[in-house]
Amino acid sequence: MARLSEKIGYALGDAAAGGITWKVMSIAFPLFFTNIFGLTVADAATLMLVARLFDVVTDPLMGAIADRTQSRWGTYRPWIIFGAIPLGVIFALLLYTPDLGPAGKRIYAYSMYLLMMVAYTAVNVPYGSLLGVMTPDDNEKNEFSSFRMVGAYAMGFITLLSFPYLQKLVGGTPAHQYAVLGAILGGLAALGTLACGLLTKERLKPVRAEKFSFKPFADLFRNKPWIYLTLVGVCTNFFNGFRYAVAGYLLEYCLHGDVTVSGLIINYTVFMTFGEVTCMIFGGISPAFTRWVGSKHRAFSIAALICAVTSILFFFIPMDPKFIWLMVAMVILTSVGIGLYSPLLWSMYADVADYATEKNGTSSTGLIFSSGTMAQKFGSAISGALVATFLGLAGFISGSDPVTGQTVVTITNEPAVQKMIWSIFSIFPAAIAFIIMLLLRLYPIKK
Repeated sequence: MARLSEKIGYALGDAAAGGITWKVMSIAFPLFFTNIFGLTVADAATLMLVARLFDVVTDPLMGAIADRTQSRWGTYRPWIIFGAIPLGVIFALLLYTPDLGPAGKRIYAYSMYLLMMVAYTAVNVPYGSLLGVMTPDDNEKNEFSSFRMVGAYAMGFITLLSFPYLQKLVGGTPAHQYAVLGAILGGLAALGTLACGLLTKERLKPVRAEKFSFKPFADLFRNKPWIYLTLVGVCTNFFNGFRYAVAGYLLEYCLHGDVTVSGLIINYTVFMTFGEVTCMIFGGISPAFTRWVGSKHRAFSIAALICAVTSILFFFIPMDPKFIWLMVAMVILTSVGIGLYSPLLWSMYADVADYATEKNGTSSTGLIFSSGTMAQKFGSAISGALVATFLGLAGFISGSDPVTGQTVVTITNEPAVQKMIWSIFSIFPAAIAFIIMLLLRLYPIKK
């Protein structure tokens, strides 16, 4: 039986990765790269796509390497412990805007983003795999997974809510604000990751295939539960990716800037914060909800239906700051579904890993869980790239002035851009939620 301190330690790992680094990368980066850093829409779309598709190769490779690691710290923990500081430093550098021309900025952005993806992979794939060796008990795995999601959403809530106030406290240009916040948040991410590695334990010894072989990779594509669950994972990150990537544009161009209500500054990070705290609460409720409805499969399907219906309803809210609380209410209701299904995804990957071990005779836990991280990045990459592409097609143009280096943004068709933003936040995610429900019907493990 794992101690509470260990569950908190495991939660700190995703508080750092999911609540700080990934949350800022998902929500702030699209707007940061086009409106502050000075990349063109096309460059921003290509950057997010190429860098994260790079992970389609590195994530499974990292999973295979992690499965074969042997050290005094265990199989997966050493990657978390020794990857903590590089993760924080590279994240800080990624939010720094160098005084370079358009070509120099493009090279810097691509280099730092690729390095960030490598660092994130080196830490997060072993972190996810750790769930498979901390306990043999299925209910305790659900508890660890729930703690993980609560940690991610709690830190996401703190990060996003404090962001505009920290910007005002730092002062100076937006580029300076992001650079300072990058250093602060990078430091916190490093500390949380290190604490996770030091507080957790590996109780189960993987059944190793000591020699490297491509057979485990081939086995994945004969593993029907893995195929369907990975597609579900990609879609959940499509769902979140569309909403997070376009939230900044929604506040800026549909509601014409931050909305202040009774002294509360509602910018795009605060707007999504309401969803974060809801996800935190319902992520904690998820294990009890799953027991109540009878299975992970059924609980996930109900959660996806909630996401589909509330996303459609958001589309019909008038595009006016006067309705900001109605928009917030719909974000909260959508986040009920997200909070319920988020812990289930990782717990279901543990089921798939157990199925693979039983079927193939050797452990591929790291490889299985790496596919979850790969799905996360792949879904976010495609959705982030599509958001930038769709905005560009609707009439949004950004870039850096070749003489002054200043960021320039031009809107050639404001109504079309606004409608596109509104649809990306609502109708697009709704369609993805319905696809998730279809995939779950085909998923063969009904635990």
